[in-house]
Amino acid sequence: MIDLYTFTTPNGRKASVMLEEVGLPYNVHKIDITKQEQFTPEYIAINPNSKIPAIVDQETGIKVFESGAILLYLAEKTGKLLPTDQKSRFQVIEWLMFQMAGVGPMFGQLNHFKRFAPEKIPYAIERYEKETLRIYGVLDKQLVDNEYICGEYSIADVATYPWVAIYKFQGLTLDDYPNLKRWVETVQQRPAVQRGMQIP
Repeated sequence: MIDLYTFTTPNGRKASVMLEEVGLPYNVHKIDITKQEQFTPEYIAINPNSKIPAIVDQETGIKVFESGAILLYLAEKTGKLLPTDQKSRFQVIEWLMFQMAGVGPMFGQLNHFKRFAPEKIPYAIERYEKETLRIYGVLDKQLVDNEYICGEYSIADVATYPWVAIYKFQGLTLDDYPNLKRWVETVQQRPAVQRGMQIP
């Protein structure tokens, strides 16, 4: 059994989608970051960085924080969504790192400055919107000849989908990125994705 500590954010949804995809039983513990619940001593004992998501594997006692690390852990534990041959494996890890270092941070900053910042800062909004659109272009090009980011469905898709899926929330469109739009439509049809996107 896996204990999942999460909230309704793209990073949180990455973990719940992954758990649904690999079919492991899990308990959901909602950590309401709008109420600062991530700063309780109990949660800091699980994740010293006070962010969601985090997991505790009851079978092994292993605690994992950082959404990308969680995806890797669950893929390793189950033998699913991460290729075993070195070339394919590192292509997936490469695109997972692209999501962790590029997609999440840039899209997250756009969300902050466009929707949550106490004052509108046009430079920040323009900067992060341009970078988000640039990343859309990178993904669109990668998907020209691939149904999924690395050909086969993998943790690279699980990591990236929840962030791209919020494009309307960000006031953006995928009309100029037909391959990315097709990929979003394909991934969102997966039953495990539909279930995972509803957690918590």
